Amino acid sequence: MSQQSIKVGSAPEVQYLLRIGDSCLILAQRISEWCGHAPILEEDIALSNIALDLIGQARAVLTHAAKLDGQGHDEDQLAFLRDERQYLNPVLMELPRGDFAFTQLRNFGVASWLLLLWRRLEQSSDPEVAAIAGKAVKEAAYHQQHSADWVVRLGDGTEDSAQRMKSALATLWPYFNELFDADAVDAAAAAQGLGPAWSDLKEDWRTAFAEVLEEAQLTVPKDSGFRSEGRLGMHGEHMGHLLATLQYLQRAYPGGKW
Repeated sequence: MSQQSIKVGSAPEVQYLLRIGDSCLILAQRISEWCGHAPILEEDIALSNIALDLIGQARAVLTHAAKLDGQGHDEDQLAFLRDERQYLNPVLMELPRGDFAFTQLRNFGVASWLLLLWRRLEQSSDPEVAAIAGKAVKEAAYHQQHSADWVVRLGDGTEDSAQRMKSALATLWPYFNELFDADAVDAAAAAQGLGPAWSDLKEDWRTAFAEVLEEAQLTVPKDSGFRSEGRLGMHGEHMGHLLATLQYLQRAYPGGKW
């Protein structure tokens, strides 16, 4: 018998933290798909370690979100037992892993965003969030540097690698918009001192992103009017398949323990 799905509350502070925790969790699931499939052994290990770092960040944030929600759930229940519409990660995180260029460019864009976010969260009015950020910021800095090196290496590499990076940029660029959309949840979190409105990170992110693209001999695309809405629970066609894999063991063996 499969385990019944759980729901979480709508308090802004809970929703804000779920957006962060789910972003880390879902991207980690995508990156983990490279385990055993990366182009070189060193990168196979590196990507697996990055995925594990993100899972650690997700676990810490989801644990605290569950505590604030007050329904007696733990991080495992939040990770494995919510329905698709209850996940609040941007659609960017759930897109299929793509090729190696796609993965590294997405990793760079997300790591650059997370690095800015964690730095601001170190000043959170919530001591637990500040403590989580203090550890996560070091991991995000490594993730950003690692992926930036690959973006430059591929963008300014062979004709084939450059074309793959250009293709990845064209596909990913519209999805980055969701990282910086302003809404009531962000406004409430900023007003409480819990964390910054994501929209406040946009200019610093664009500067960091553009600097690496220039070094990679790539051009920043024109702004797109496209807006995905994963933060509101509106996901793309790939999310259901991802969750089927992510949740299978827990739902097949309810309450299973190692």
